[in-house]
Parts: sequence; structure tokens; C-alpha cells
Amino acid sequence: MPDPGLAVVLVRRRTLVRLIGAFVAVVALAFAVVASAVAVVLVGDHTTTAVACVPGAEAGVGGGPDVLDLPTGVGVAGLSAAQVNVAKGYVSVGKGLGLPREALVIAIMMSLQESSLRMLANTNVPDSFNYPHDGVGSDQDSVGSAQQRPAAGWGSVQELMDVTYNAKAFYGGIWGPNHGSPRGLLDIPGWGSLSKGQAAQAVQVSAFPELYDRWEPQAYTIVDALGGIPQLPACTDFSAASSSNVSDDGLSQVRQDILRFTKMGVGGTYVWGGTAFKAWDCSGFVQWIYRQVGIELPRVEQWRVGRMTQAPQIGDLVVQNPQGIYNWGHVGIYAGGGMMYSALNPAVGTLLHPIDWNSGTAYFNLLDGGP
Repeated sequence: MPDPGLAVVLVRRRTLVRLIGAFVAVVALAFAVVASAVAVVLVGDHTTTAVACVPGAEAGVGGGPDVLDLPTGVGVAGLSAAQVNVAKGYVSVGKGLGLPREALVIAIMMSLQESSLRMLANTNVPDSFNYPHDGVGSDQDSVGSAQQRPAAGWGSVQELMDVTYNAKAFYGGIWGPNHGSPRGLLDIPGWGSLSKGQAAQAVQVSAFPELYDRWEPQAYTIVDALGGIPQLPACTDFSAASSSNVSDDGLSQVRQDILRFTKMGVGGTYVWGGTAFKAWDCSGFVQWIYRQVGIELPRVEQWRVGRMTQAPQIGDLVVQNPQGIYNWGHVGIYAGGGMMYSALNPAVGTLLHPIDWNSGTAYFNLLDGGP
């Protein structure tokens, strides 16, 4: 008969060994996460110029985004097992298509913003509850990990409640299920020359386009932890077009004045229906600017007093988000170099931002004499 005392000692020893093993595993996981994050920062400090490159490809560009507010659990970088499964879906589909690391990062950035890497059912879409999900949303009929809408032609509810389908639809291209309508990432001409946030917005057409960028460092960490493919070298600095120092060189006096008053409005609050200085909506902002130079514009549909142009100049109107025949949902001031000023939304207010943040852009000249 075994010695009872010896049995107790053996049990305690085994328990101690298991505890030590568990502790070592936790420390190893934490070290891996920290090392991955550090690698992102280190790569971000090193820029390589090459013939084949992706502008903004360096990891961690932008700095200072919100920390992931996600549950601690099994997985990568503080993600739950369910979130890791969603991330794996985008990474595996992207790698299967032979896409560069940057495309995978854009997809993860998008899903982090749209659903926190979760498969969301929707209270407005009862059928969505018939499929596996780990969260519930309520935005129109948006479902799934990319919050794509059946009504917008992204796919059926059943298809959109599958992460592999979400990834294929987001990437698009000749292998995409939607064949370019709606457009996936690969259907966006020159997507690699856009910032990653702009590329995500070009696909998603969100009301809050500026929010994707904040997830870039986390997306790099996740892609790398899941075996992302080697990074493409980063191009040299392309930041000149996005400089806030828009020059008035060569402009007529009225256009110089319009630019000066436009810059005065930067930082203003977005107020629905607002027309007061720095408390306006997009058309209120434009109306205020032109009023300062002696031009009184209608409260809305201000493009109707101008003429459409294919060669916009600083100070002209930029209209976006088509809502019907000769009707647009957003208006701002052209700044040149692919940039515009506008009262964008309540989250960021009035700022200088890329024109590509919204779709369906047209330009109107309200100044008959030109520059």
C-alpha cells in the first residue's frame, strides 16, 4: 500500500510544477506581446526608400491612438479568443490572396473600428441572430465584423455573418464576391498610395473617416503576431500634400481672403444647423467664409450659384456624398493638393483633411473671374 504522506507530497509537487508552468507561460505571452509592440515602434523609426514601396508603410505612423479597450483573455495583444478568430479570418484570406502586409493591416484597422473585431448581429436584422455572433449592434442593417449592409449590396445576411466572406468582400478585386460593386480595397485605384485610414474609408464610406487611423499600431501588432508577411519598404516623405500650411501664392485677392477666413475657422465645433462662427455645420462654415468676402450664399445647396469645374482652384467649393441628381450631402473649401477644409462631423469639427475621406466628389467655382 503506498505511503499516504508520500502521496500528499507528490500531489503538492505536481501542483507546484503546474503553477510554475502556468506562470512561465503567462510571462512568455506577456513578453511576446511587449516584444511585438516594441518591434512596431522600432520599425516605425526606420524608413527605407525603394522602387517598390507603399507610402506610409512604416509601422506605428501617426502615434498616440487610443489604447485597445478590449477584454483580457486568450489570444493576441489582449484580444479574446473570438476576436482572434475574426483577426485570423482577415489575415488568412489576405495572405491567401497574396496581398502585402499593409493590406492586412488596413483590414484589421477597419474591423477594430467597425466592430472591435467581433461578429455582430443587429437588433434591426432579426435574421442575423440565427447565426453565430459575439456581440449585438444597431446601426441601420449593418451586420458582421465589417458592419457591411445587405441593403447596400454587400451580400446576404447569412453571407455577412461569416468572417471569411467579410474579408473577401472587404478586399474585393477580381476574386471578390461583389465584383467591384460595392468596391473592395483592391477595387480602389491607387489604394497603396493612400494612408491606411484613407484606404479603409474608401471602402467603408464611414461618417467618421478619421477614426480608422487611431488603430494602426494595434493592427500592425495583431497582424505580426498572427504571422503577417514581411513588410514592404516605406516610400520617402509624401506629407507635403497634407501640410496645414496651404499657400496663397499666385491667388487673386478674393481667393487669398477666402483662404485666410477659411483657416480662421479651423478648430470650430460642428453644430447641426449652425451658422455662427466656429459653431456651424458644413454649409454654415462655407456660408460664413464667403460672407466675409462680401458674397452672400444660400444656406444650403450653395453649388447652385456656381459652375461645375474640372480644374478646381483654392477657394472653390468641394461637394461630396451624392444624394440624388445635382445634390450632395457634404460641402467644403478646396485647398489644393488633394486636400480640403470642411466642418466634417461632430467628432472632429472643422479641419483640413484629405478629399478622399468622402466619395462622389465634384467641384464648383463661385468666382467668375478665376484666380
